[in-house]
Amino acid sequence: MKASLQLKMGQSLTMTPQLQQAIRLLQLSTLDLQQEIQEALDSNPMLEHDESENEDFSSEASSNNDNNETEVTASTPEPETQELGDQWSDDKMPDDLPVDSDWDDTFQTTASIAAGPGPSGDDDFDYDSRHATTDDLQGHLEWQLNLTPMSDVDREIATMLIDGVDEDGYLHTTIEDVVEAMDPESEVEQEEVVAVLKRLQQFDPAGVFARDLRECLLLQLAQLPKETPWLAEAQLVISDFINLLGSRDYPTLMRKTKLKEDNLKAVLRLIKELNPKPGAGISGEQSEYVVPDVIVRNIRDEWRVELNPDIAPKLRVNADYASLVRRSDSSSDNTFLKDHLQEARWFIKSLQSRNDTLLKVATKIVEYQIEFFEEGEEKMKPLVLHDIAEAVGMHESTISRVTTQKFMHTPRGIFELKYFFSSHVSTDTGGECSSTAIRAMIKKLISEENARKPLSDNKIATMLSEKGIQVARRTVAKYREAMMIPPSNERKQLI
Repeated sequence: MKASLQLKMGQSLTMTPQLQQAIRLLQLSTLDLQQEIQEALDSNPMLEHDESENEDFSSEASSNNDNNETEVTASTPEPETQELGDQWSDDKMPDDLPVDSDWDDTFQTTASIAAGPGPSGDDDFDYDSRHATTDDLQGHLEWQLNLTPMSDVDREIATMLIDGVDEDGYLHTTIEDVVEAMDPESEVEQEEVVAVLKRLQQFDPAGVFARDLRECLLLQLAQLPKETPWLAEAQLVISDFINLLGSRDYPTLMRKTKLKEDNLKAVLRLIKELNPKPGAGISGEQSEYVVPDVIVRNIRDEWRVELNPDIAPKLRVNADYASLVRRSDSSSDNTFLKDHLQEARWFIKSLQSRNDTLLKVATKIVEYQIEFFEEGEEKMKPLVLHDIAEAVGMHESTISRVTTQKFMHTPRGIFELKYFFSSHVSTDTGGECSSTAIRAMIKKLISEENARKPLSDNKIATMLSEKGIQVARRTVAKYREAMMIPPSNERKQLI
């Protein structure tokens, strides 16, 4: 074969750097977007915050302060201020201060008095953040151990027992394991380990270091005041008949404990106040908060959709640096400024495109699911990405990026945009019902059921079919389990 040259013409789609940046910003969550903006501000000198609105507000506030300055100056000083002035006039400043001393150690300034007893006079002082603890359950138990007087051997045993506690507060290390792990020269016996365990079981939270549920609940009951009503009966039920309590066999439980129905109700109310997982309340994990991207309000019977102004600060090109760019100059400094100026413009345009797309998609979702916002989950319509993509004239992949990890604040709560998309089930009348609405119906039926005779999954499916919604029993079970609702035999209650 001979080598030859051929000329062909064709079209191909190429993703420009601007398009890649726009797509990347579009799929970022709120926290990731804020981090991306901060990195852009740090790396690009051409970008800066647009604080024009804040400057207008601050100038207006300063003018108000200027107008009130005469009145403040002419006001009568408070008695505390007068006493402070007398003190300054009477006291004498020492000639020399100690080398390592601070001014506030010798003289209390007016600022510290005005601040009050708190750490500062700032209204935004966060007391919880200053005093919050990040210790987990292990650290909490070790802190209590350090305050408990013990011998060296007992402290070593206690440390091993603390290491054997799980996140819920239950002990998984056996007495025999502790004895085998100890130094043979210490001659530790099982009775000594049991004695240390009894001391640790008095630690906070109540019920910690239990080896099973029965022991956990009994430890909590033992720490209640002896005059607590129905305490002895509750201890009897937990100690001897916890299996009947777990299977909700109340007739047999009343017969064996010789308790009447009203008395058993009172005992069960006391038992329900106990915590089956005492250690779960102490965690080193800090709470994560959701920042909504979109805010939906009902103003004068009109639903309005707007972006949260706090999620993305307004950016602009630094005019001072931009004025330094010279068109015909090809020096390295001028090239540096040109490149960063172009990047700043791209970034601002991509950010604006992201906001416009997010607002457009959120508005269409609210328009489509208007009955949900007015009446609740049972009126949720079936919705897929293709429906919104057609409405806004975008591709489904774009809608998927917009609705992932984006949240909407509504009068009914905060929801991820993905929440409003659900599959559908056909009805007898030829219509469609969303899976979200079916879940809401199942939840409502269970909340209104007779606690003595809970509804089975088959009965719920029958009740839904009476409303024209054909759902199989296994589908009802799947939805119920997704909502963390136990089966009917576990929902049965005496109260």
